[in-house]
Amino acid sequence: MRTPVFIALIVLWIAWFLPFALRRKSKSGPRPAATARISILGMVLQGAANAVVWSSRYYWTHPLEVWRVLAAVALVTVALLLVWSALPALGKQWRLQAGVYEDHELVQSGPYRFVRHPIYASMLAMLLAAGLLLASPTGRAVALVLMIAGIEIRVRAEDRLLAGRFGDRFAEYRARVPAYLPFIR
Repeated sequence: MRTPVFIALIVLWIAWFLPFALRRKSKSGPRPAATARISILGMVLQGAANAVVWSSRYYWTHPLEVWRVLAAVALVTVALLLVWSALPALGKQWRLQAGVYEDHELVQSGPYRFVRHPIYASMLAMLLAAGLLLASPTGRAVALVLMIAGIEIRVRAEDRLLAGRFGDRFAEYRARVPAYLPFIR
């Protein structure tokens, strides 16, 4: 059972990355943007979190309980729904590094009605799913701390940029919609 579950996890991660690969490039060329370089640190921490999970040997040496598989399936389902709906809603606003364009729009449709940063929510769900299957409890805890630290850095950087660009409109959106975990402000 271990090898098929591991292969399925890899396939599901590919399915998570696919909407980024299929994303259409802007035909208008490079657009001036205000960016937040600190978001790169957030990406590094998120990458480290995934490295902790995926480098674990725990999966191959400990029993794989059914509850962990079922929880992972539920988390992956949520993650895929979020990422596949967030990228089309975000459209040309998406950037790898935190930034806003001169013609940036404040997206509040699709999953952005429920959380301001659904892609980060999906990243967290994918990490938790992989962690449940692959990592030890200690490894999961370390990965979770790294991922949340990375997400928090990126959320704060993006929120500062959006607040600077949209002012009161963003403040109202921020007060109404949680960052990346529903029901948690």
